[in-house]
Amino acid sequence: MPDAIVPDQDLIKQLLEQMELKYVVDDEGDLAAPWEEFRTYFMFRGEGDQEIFSVRTFYDRQYGIDERAQLLESIDDWNRRTLWPKVYSYTHDDGTVRLIGESQMMIGGGVFLEHFVSSVVSWTRAAVDFDPWLIERLGLEADVASAIEDDEPDDSQ
Repeated sequence: MPDAIVPDQDLIKQLLEQMELKYVVDDEGDLAAPWEEFRTYFMFRGEGDQEIFSVRTFYDRQYGIDERAQLLESIDDWNRRTLWPKVYSYTHDDGTVRLIGESQMMIGGGVFLEHFVSSVVSWTRAAVDFDPWLIERLGLEADVASAIEDDEPDDSQ
């Protein structure tokens, strides 16, 4: 049986490179993979046997406080149907609501490399899959298409 390892940021960088994902290291030293509508962080927290590895995705689309009930119904459905990421809402002081997805694993005591790699890959794919799922669930396809058209340069000049 293979030995357990304690994963580190270098291993995550290797995984992201193998997945052909671009990444940056933020001011706090966390790895982040940016997409157009969200960014996914790969973070290590805690020490020793209590160390936790977390894949946390911050979705950029803002919702109004009046949309919160529908959002909660949708993310409850997602959380019942899927193992990861578990998605929750965050209401900012200005009343805007954003969504965050998170998956975690205790790693301080060591984990098997194959299990860790397959978990990170699955968590990342699921974090990416959530955004289009929610767009479809909320019927926002037309809004998203319109926003994309608004961002395209005008070639008629």
